[in-house]
Amino acid sequence: MKNAPRVLIVEDEPAIAELIAVNLRHNGFAPVWAEDGERAQRELDAQLPDVILLDWMLPGSSGLQLARRWRGDARTRGVPILMLTARGDEPDKVAGLDAGADDYVTKPFSTQELLARIRAVLRRRAPEQAGGSIAVGALLLDGATHRVSWQGAPLKLGPTEFRLLRHLMQHAERVHSRAQLLDKVWGDHVFIEERTVDVHVKRLREALGGAGAMIETVRGAGYRLTAQGAAAAVPAPAAR
Repeated sequence: MKNAPRVLIVEDEPAIAELIAVNLRHNGFAPVWAEDGERAQRELDAQLPDVILLDWMLPGSSGLQLARRWRGDARTRGVPILMLTARGDEPDKVAGLDAGADDYVTKPFSTQELLARIRAVLRRRAPEQAGGSIAVGALLLDGATHRVSWQGAPLKLGPTEFRLLRHLMQHAERVHSRAQLLDKVWGDHVFIEERTVDVHVKRLREALGGAGAMIETVRGAGYRLTAQGAAAAVPAPAAR
């Protein structure tokens, strides 16, 4: 199908992979199946998909290991990853998000839920092309080149952390509740839990290094990015 969004299904159970693929084709997507990490890597090397459906439990490298690898590679860093998992407990969901997944789908799942989540991550990906530069203190974000720097040094951010930082920088000093961040950063968040925001804020702070102090937790209210935090993040000049 011409211009159909390409979906890489990384799933070792053929029956599940085929069911997903059939439903994706019927709904305007172009599915590609890989039964393990090695074959998935070959597919990625040949052509980047628009989204990856990644099973947690795989032969060889686990879904968590693959997510971390692809998030660490500049070429695949921007591809949205939906983790497919039978692990529904919060610690497991958090582990998936920490590994770099943008969302997770707990098995068994309905076709409509899966399609809705795929469409949501694709909608969230589109605004990343917005240009323009934003500076708060020594923190600079360039929307056109998708680069972030702190005191002139480049920083590596995942796609979700980039969107989150951009929104916080565009509205510096303003307090944002988790629900507001879900609405503005994630868009259609009907399937996303507020805990997701905490996980990505934690990852964003870690990625920002010294500038992480600029993101403040406002107890009972949410988060804000403040230039006042930049003063604490910038080392004091040495005494003469």
